[in-house]
Amino acid sequence: MSTSRTGFHRSGTELTSAGALARLIGPDLEGFAQDVWAKTAQLTQKAGEFSALFSADAVDELVSRRGLRTPFLRVAKDGSALPDSSFTSSAGVGATISDQLDDTAVWREFAGGATLVLQALQRTWEPVGDFVSALGRELGHPVQANAYITPPQSRGFDAHYDVHDVFVLQIEGSKRWLIHEPVRADPLRDEPWTDRRSAVEEAAKGPAFIDTVLEPGDTLYLPRGWLHSAQARGAVSIHLTLGIHNWTRYALAEQLTQSALAALRGDPRMRSTLPLGVQGPADEIDIVRELLLGALAEADPAPLFHRARLGQGRPTPLGPLLQYKAVAGLGPESTVRLREGLEAHLEGLRLHTRVGWLDFREGDLASVARVLDGAVCTAGDLGTVFVRRLLCAGVLVPAGP
Repeated sequence: MSTSRTGFHRSGTELTSAGALARLIGPDLEGFAQDVWAKTAQLTQKAGEFSALFSADAVDELVSRRGLRTPFLRVAKDGSALPDSSFTSSAGVGATISDQLDDTAVWREFAGGATLVLQALQRTWEPVGDFVSALGRELGHPVQANAYITPPQSRGFDAHYDVHDVFVLQIEGSKRWLIHEPVRADPLRDEPWTDRRSAVEEAAKGPAFIDTVLEPGDTLYLPRGWLHSAQARGAVSIHLTLGIHNWTRYALAEQLTQSALAALRGDPRMRSTLPLGVQGPADEIDIVRELLLGALAEADPAPLFHRARLGQGRPTPLGPLLQYKAVAGLGPESTVRLREGLEAHLEGLRLHTRVGWLDFREGDLASVARVLDGAVCTAGDLGTVFVRRLLCAGVLVPAGP
């Protein structure tokens, strides 16, 4: 994994003016990386056109025609989430699962002033999924997407903070946003705003750091911990929230410690029972500290880090019938490429990906390197047996029709 001079950690993806991040904040990627990222909130007006990503028609299709189940939809009113039973039901013959969205019930709640929250849109709406995948590769941090659909003059949630960074993209309508500085800087995943409810409520009464109305095409970046609340104005508001689940040094320290403790499990000095009658740790703590510091110096958290990264995202969708056709019709002229979003990396002779691992022989490594470079190759160039194996594993996909 490389580190760019902008401070972004990523795996072989360059930040460019044509990339996903530039669509959100404009061309000054260096300025954003140095002065804004993880430091302060930023409003970008007229950042771009986002209607191709999501729209009112997309909301209607997802709610009424896709057979979505909870928790792909939450419904909130007056600052609180409504029970799932208020907007779900069985879908009838052949689809009797009871927690599917009931479009009539959803409509009634929305007409009554409730906000609809379509969650994990990267799984259910292709344009959002493609954009989120690209943004996650550029940032080096996993990203997920929710859509918030709010009736006129309504609000979904009270002032709060998130334990991840967010980008807000206004799609339709307009919404007034009040942004306040953090009451807890850089909160960790286990430090939700509800632990500081009183401080959040008090801070939200003070002067806002940003008080603005987002119009279609505007974006807002909020580092984790920044307080925010929003209210729709005279028309239905639709916005996307892209949640960036930040990697932190604390998370890396956790993995380093786990690696050290795993190495110490076999050490007989650590496995031994404390002396009979011991009254506290003081007699033993120096021994344990010395052993732990030695293990930390030797520990390699990279395998844990890679496994965690692989588990936090998904590769690009794989069509089983298209893949079957590619395998069945494979010939020397067939073109293939690496499936995107695999987070593939080679450790020795083993290729690790989000869909599993594969072991290779030394003679295969040149072909593996070509695949990892992202080049479009023919089966004849790489070897038909090699390509067939990686197609069957879901690592390679056909590069053309």
